[in-house]
Amino acid sequence: MDRLPLSVAIITYNEEDIIGRTLESVKDIASEIVVVDSRSTDRTREIAESYGARVYVEDWKGYAGQKNSALEKCTQEWVLFLDADEVVSEELRKSIREELKNPKADGYLINRRTYYMGRLLRYTWQPEWRLRLVLKGANPRWEGRIHESLFIDGKTAKLKGCLLHFPYKSVKHQIVKGIEFAKIDAEDKFVAEKKVSFTKDIVFRPVWTFLKEFIIKKSFLDGKRGFLIAVIASFYTFMKYSFLYERNLRSSLGDKLWERNPE
Repeated sequence: MDRLPLSVAIITYNEEDIIGRTLESVKDIASEIVVVDSRSTDRTREIAESYGARVYVEDWKGYAGQKNSALEKCTQEWVLFLDADEVVSEELRKSIREELKNPKADGYLINRRTYYMGRLLRYTWQPEWRLRLVLKGANPRWEGRIHESLFIDGKTAKLKGCLLHFPYKSVKHQIVKGIEFAKIDAEDKFVAEKKVSFTKDIVFRPVWTFLKEFIIKKSFLDGKRGFLIAVIASFYTFMKYSFLYERNLRSSLGDKLWERNPE
């Protein structure tokens, strides 16, 4: 089957357990695969190269910086951005093939569906439309740190099919990942000079996060898994504002005084 005028761009770091599944899902449609790797210590690069990917090893520049670096290296007319833990469904592959025969837009939104604890979530985080397939000539660029977003100059449309998302190996992995993101999020808020209300942000905001996730966003429809997701989302909010509260205190007291304070 002929390949499309399509580059697939992926950033990686120690993804040997999942990168093969991702690349397998696009190997027959992409004219090139570009991988920007942040100095993995496992077999990620070797596996990517076995699929014919062009692999570049670069220091970490942040999510947006790393993805923009991958974008710069793409040579095809269209670019499909994937995370290393995402798989293109069969329906989506067909949609991409059909749409690129006669494109009606400059970029395409794709719905992402998440596997959690061995099964596909039906309601939680749905729908999750993300701009992922873009015309290289539409000035695509990534902006943001944790929740980075892709922007283009032009018209967008939606594609049928979905990206299958496999983000967590375990609850422990989910929590550890969440803590790291919470630290980055808190630092961004600190740089933006955001203040913290202990009662509002640390006591009540996590409760609101749980209620919003579990009831308003209907994660309760996914049963026990939805409940766990809502609890961990609440914990993420708690940690984010706790880190920010600590960061603000350190700034006001000074790190040396903070470290010497027996309290």
